Amino acid sequence: MQYTKLGNTDIEVSKICLGCMSFGKAGLMHDWTLDEEKSEEIIRHALDLGINFFDTANCYSEGTSEEYLGKALRKNVARDKVIIASKVYFNEGRLSRKAIFREIEGTLKRLQTDYLDLYIIHRFDYNTDIYETMEALNDLVKSGKVRALGASAMYGYQFYNMQRVARELGFEPFSAMENHYNLLYREDERELIPICKQMNVSLIPYSPLAAGHLARAMWNSDSIRSKTDKVAMGKYDKTQDQDEKIVQRVFELANKYGVKMSEIALAWQFAKGVAAPIIGATKLNYIDEAVASLDVHLSQEDITYLEELYLPHKIVGAIDKNPADGVVLLDEKK
Repeated sequence: MQYTKLGNTDIEVSKICLGCMSFGKAGLMHDWTLDEEKSEEIIRHALDLGINFFDTANCYSEGTSEEYLGKALRKNVARDKVIIASKVYFNEGRLSRKAIFREIEGTLKRLQTDYLDLYIIHRFDYNTDIYETMEALNDLVKSGKVRALGASAMYGYQFYNMQRVARELGFEPFSAMENHYNLLYREDERELIPICKQMNVSLIPYSPLAAGHLARAMWNSDSIRSKTDKVAMGKYDKTQDQDEKIVQRVFELANKYGVKMSEIALAWQFAKGVAAPIIGATKLNYIDEAVASLDVHLSQEDITYLEELYLPHKIVGAIDKNPADGVVLLDEKK
């Protein structure tokens, strides 16, 4: 396993992050999530491969993702050997001070830990003043309940403004950005990613394999997720015709190098400066393939070949307003 530092912190994370949206009681959020026993099997395998970075959220399967992760880690590894990230936003009060202080307590309890290594705001909150959010997050760091801060999908100007407030007032800045980024969705290359690189903010993108589309030659599969994940359908099906051409190029390069398609897609991420793509896994071999991608090195010619067919996409990830209370799944295909 290879490791890297998060932003300007001393927090060392594996270059593969295990995403935990796949874990939790099925039916509370998605139909394809793994039960507690199968979740622990995946987590234990990740630990065996040297993965020390785990990403979850307070809203994943109504908190059962955090519960499953917390139990599995407590049984299988010392707390100081792992980096745990969780998120706040899809909850009552969004990113208000009151909500942040309430939600961190619930998250810590479910994870069975006294602190989080990385606390991520899940989206930009249009109803709460930036100062209030940044001060609350800073107070969590000062109290020792959180070691570092991260943000997730938002517009570049929003992220810049939040970082500016932190800098001007001496608050803890964001050290990581968990944004929507893959070969089929590259809109953040316009503004958000350059801002992150300018500020030495580590990129830890979600959906690096575009919900599996970059891991197989056919657009759909027979898996439960492929058949039932309406969020993935909403994100990607509208541009299927143009994006299938990119998928075929991933397939070609995978054959050329004798590796899995997922390895090519993740190798491209590393070539673009990503610190640790977040891999959601429901099978052990998915983790094996992700780790193997660290040994795949693409030429500039390969990178150009993968990128040249890309066309602009509608924004998916950043939001223009807060969703209605209680809404967790965005971009669903109706």
